Amino acid sequence: MHDIRLIRENAAAFDAGLARRGLEPQSPAILALDERRRALATEAQAALARRNEASKAIGAAKAAKDDATAATLMAEVATLKEKLPAWEADERVVAEALDEMLATLPNLPLEDVPLGADENDNQLVHEHGTRPVFDFAPREHDEVAAPLGMDFASAVAMSGARFVALRGGIARLNRALGQFMLDLHTREHGYAEIAPPLLVRDEALFGTGQLPKFSEDLFRTTDGRWLIPTAEVSLTNLVREQIMDQPMLPLRMTALTPCFRSEAGAAGRDTRGLVRQHQFDKVEMVSVVTAEQGLEELERMTACAERVLDLLGLPYRRMLLCSGDMGFGARKTYDLEVWLPGQDRYREISSCSYCGDFQGRRMNARYRPEGEKGTRFVHTLNGSGLAVGRTLVAVIENYQQADGSVMVPDVLQPYMGGLTRLEP
Repeated sequence: MHDIRLIRENAAAFDAGLARRGLEPQSPAILALDERRRALATEAQAALARRNEASKAIGAAKAAKDDATAATLMAEVATLKEKLPAWEADERVVAEALDEMLATLPNLPLEDVPLGADENDNQLVHEHGTRPVFDFAPREHDEVAAPLGMDFASAVAMSGARFVALRGGIARLNRALGQFMLDLHTREHGYAEIAPPLLVRDEALFGTGQLPKFSEDLFRTTDGRWLIPTAEVSLTNLVREQIMDQPMLPLRMTALTPCFRSEAGAAGRDTRGLVRQHQFDKVEMVSVVTAEQGLEELERMTACAERVLDLLGLPYRRMLLCSGDMGFGARKTYDLEVWLPGQDRYREISSCSYCGDFQGRRMNARYRPEGEKGTRFVHTLNGSGLAVGRTLVAVIENYQQADGSVMVPDVLQPYMGGLTRLEP
């Protein structure tokens, strides 16, 4: 959500930020609604004050036995009483229209975010790791993993496209990845483990920016709740409508949860394999910070996600997303892309975003700065640490062997009961 006061004070800067997102200027329409809302509010407040003043004057006129004045004042009060609800209703309608416009506009990119339209304009920050060299033609993960227990046919038969059933060793490897990531972030990186709700109300998804604009990407239950598309929703909303003391920040949380996405805009994309599923596991990191901590926390969070890839021995690169490729609520985003030798390309495996106070405003989540009387909205960050299914894909493709087996990375072997290899 955007601060209307900042738009009033510098409409040109606001429109310039939207232009970097590829949007037309919005401040004229926003300020027109804001001016109308404030005018209606002023009219209603003046009418209410006059009604209260006239009501008191009625008593004085009656005490003075000035019946004519009392009758005139009573008529005025009756008229104001009749008109006031209409003025207040008009103000609510205009205020709702203004809030809706502000709620559907994306966050503004920071100055160091490169200008661009899509993923082709993203900037490489660094590459890390060595790509594996095979003495055979590496295969894609779904080919390698089918004999190891990756069962798409059974899952599709019961649930439809974009579902999978994992059996035996592959299921255990998937579980091992999630547990390893969770242990790493809690034991080494200082994140508090949370087991959050998977079903949330409208307000939670509004708070993190999925509603109202992206409802088609979500699954809704018959009682009006929503399945979370990411644990970011549940974790971030744990501070909803709260006021925290500044020493509590930064607040760092992590969770391993199933995630559910309709993939409404992905028709025809990644129809094979695990890359784009309706249901998948992900370890999410969320930080709640002050404004001064935000950018440093983004670097820290991204490094935490990179540490997972380093320990797994997976080659990857960090990309700084351009203005046209960032998510709705982000001000700056790093994507981590892992090397997939079967596909002969890098694919996104984590996205870490700094949102400024965009989500804090939507959730009315604030903190008390030390030495100040007032409060400020918190700043928030979120990042994948990592998407478990995509990490499973990367392990399968990078650790595949000529005989169809897959080696288990060293750091995962304790989670696999010492198993070093998955064999068909």
